[in-house]
Amino acid sequence: MNRATVRLTAAQALVRWMAALRTESGERLFGGVWAIFGHGNVAGIGEALHAHRDDLPTYRAHNEQAMAHAAIAYAKAHLRRRMMACTTSIGPGATNLVTAAALAHVNRLPVLLLPGDVFVSRAPDPVLQQVEDFHDGTVSANDCFRPVSRYFDRIVRPDQLLAALPRALHVLTDAALCGPVTIAMPQDVQTMAFDWPVEFFAPAPVRFAAPAPLNEEIALAAQALARARRPMIVAGGGVLYSLASDSLARFAAAHDVPVAETQAGKGAIAWDHPLQLGAVGVTGSPAANAIAKDADCVIAVGTRLQDFTTGSHSLFGDAALVSVNVNAFDALKARAVAVRSDARRGLDALSAALAGWRADAGWRQKAVAEARRWRDEVARITGRRELAPGALPCDGEVIGAVQRSTADSPGDDIVVCAAGTLPGELHKLWRTAAPGGYHVEYGYSCMGYEIAGGLGVKMARPDREVVVMVGDGSYLMMNSEIATSVMLGRKLTIVLLDNRGYGCIHRLQEACGGAAFNNLFDDCLQGPGGAPDIDYAAHARAMGANAEHARSIPELEAALVRARASGRTTLISIDTDPRRTTAEGGWWWEVAVPEVSDRAEVRDARARYDDERRRQKR
Repeated sequence: MNRATVRLTAAQALVRWMAALRTESGERLFGGVWAIFGHGNVAGIGEALHAHRDDLPTYRAHNEQAMAHAAIAYAKAHLRRRMMACTTSIGPGATNLVTAAALAHVNRLPVLLLPGDVFVSRAPDPVLQQVEDFHDGTVSANDCFRPVSRYFDRIVRPDQLLAALPRALHVLTDAALCGPVTIAMPQDVQTMAFDWPVEFFAPAPVRFAAPAPLNEEIALAAQALARARRPMIVAGGGVLYSLASDSLARFAAAHDVPVAETQAGKGAIAWDHPLQLGAVGVTGSPAANAIAKDADCVIAVGTRLQDFTTGSHSLFGDAALVSVNVNAFDALKARAVAVRSDARRGLDALSAALAGWRADAGWRQKAVAEARRWRDEVARITGRRELAPGALPCDGEVIGAVQRSTADSPGDDIVVCAAGTLPGELHKLWRTAAPGGYHVEYGYSCMGYEIAGGLGVKMARPDREVVVMVGDGSYLMMNSEIATSVMLGRKLTIVLLDNRGYGCIHRLQEACGGAAFNNLFDDCLQGPGGAPDIDYAAHARAMGANAEHARSIPELEAALVRARASGRTTLISIDTDPRRTTAEGGWWWEVAVPEVSDRAEVRDARARYDDERRRQKR
């Protein structure tokens, strides 16, 4: 029986397939394609994208890493139900994506990467930008993607896409496998034609499966919990991605179990819920860490148990661990009793198995009291507006001003951040009432994600105010997508905290006994002109944004009002103190200190380090 076919190039088939994919609700699975064209993709994929520009939008960025960050943030803002693709030239255009691929891999977020590649024919080798391996003729720069991709393929014949694309789609949409997919597209293969089955371009709607737990695993987890008197839940990003917030709140209420949040899980339960303890771990609240230290059983839901969550495995002490996670790799960490399941279905099944069981009444009372005290403390820390003459605000005071600016739209604004001091302060102090209102990339803690990520969030949620909070160090690493946000009419409010250097690492350096060195501008090697005095507002205006500099917290509040009323991206800079930070909360984090040093401060830090390591659970 003859099948109907259509003759297309490999690039045309790839783009037509992407454009055809729909979710069960009828939305396009791919919200668009980010493209920076060069040799290696302009003639093949570029021509194909132009033909489908009305049903699969193509967006131009200014930096390949940044456009991938925007794509990843778009997927995160859609709770992994929609995504984007990125295409680049060969060489530096491709390798600029590698950092973003690692970010998506660590954070379990979907993005389709389509770097151009060198000629399969090898006739013109070596071409411009080609990386030649002296021992393996099949290697190109794109092999850098292998360790940071969940699925990697290099297409050397057009018809290989018939097998590769369904595999890619499975990884991009599977809850356990989810992460970046790289399909390297040699530039000559992009332009080769093939007779494609017509049905290949009429795929079934994409279904996001929610794996159910095994009865035996639920029974073992219920046995472990039934013995507990002082349990707590650590809610991770899997709670959000599995749409399990309601199940989490029901479980907590039914069994009197307090809840703490990881960075990825923040927003899983409302900040003012009586059993909400706030952030846990190295950047955790006093409430969450006090309860974690005394808990006899920890239920880790949808978290990969990163060292910031576990205090480098020193926080949970001798508590039993039950892990509900769709990914077996994560569920089995730390010798946990594993429930390999979607978070929503796992919590519901576990709650049913524990019918009638509750934590001790005194434990609940303690947790509620700790949570209430911490909420009062947050209000005090973030409520400071007037400072002593000459004093600079700290990050917590700036966060308070930004939080107050959202008062007219509680729960609607989205705060975006990634690296430095701010993620730790936001984890402790930011109040979010609903899933998705807190968007902080801290799995890879990638400086430069913030503005590009904010753009991706705004593209995913155009009806909501997106506030990007960024330090001067991250801003200097990557700021070009301000121009893209202006070009696309995707308004951001960017609050830039200028502490003249890498304040977070400066404090870590000193805490490890090191001398102030190469982090703050004042401590860096300088030429005769000294460190630059950077006018960030002028820089942002040069890219088309509105911008101003605030000299105090009241001035920042007034500027935020103007930014909210504007329809254009606005940057507000404010000078901050690189040394002063929130003292309340926190926990030990293992950073290795030299065993031998001429500095007494380093030797003292090493003694403290050795002492803390004794608390680690191995």
